[in-house]
Amino acid sequence: MFNIVLVEPRMPGNVGTVGRLAFALDCTLHLIKPYGFGDITEKQVRRAGLDYWFKLDVREYENIEEFWSKNPFNAHHYFATTKTTQTYFDATFEQGDYLYFGREDNGLPQEVLDKRPQSCITIPMANQARSLNMANAVSVVAYEALRQNLSGFKG
Repeated sequence: MFNIVLVEPRMPGNVGTVGRLAFALDCTLHLIKPYGFGDITEKQVRRAGLDYWFKLDVREYENIEEFWSKNPFNAHHYFATTKTTQTYFDATFEQGDYLYFGREDNGLPQEVLDKRPQSCITIPMANQARSLNMANAVSVVAYEALRQNLSGFKG
């Protein structure tokens, strides 16, 4: 349905949680290295992904350049960030879109955000929270994308 892109994730539990979500929504999960943990087979990833991990369409890349060489950049790439005022409510998602989420400690690199500023989206927060947990942010945006495309959902 969609492509969830995690750029240099740091917490294996978040990767596992997002993997489970990706499976539930029939999304492809793209993981861009380096990770902040050993490898994707770590116990924490498997525990959060439970028994869905082996069914998941998950792809790994050594860096963002390799990812873009295999998934050419276009207007269907959206970047979740706290560094914009355009909310995810304002985006019009289509099946096959790429939804990017950055490191838990730093977010997406500025050079990625600069690639297409009009594709930067944020999740509004009422208080002065720095950001949401990355796995929660993926859930919020992915389910909005699903809401906009319910007619194409197999579920």
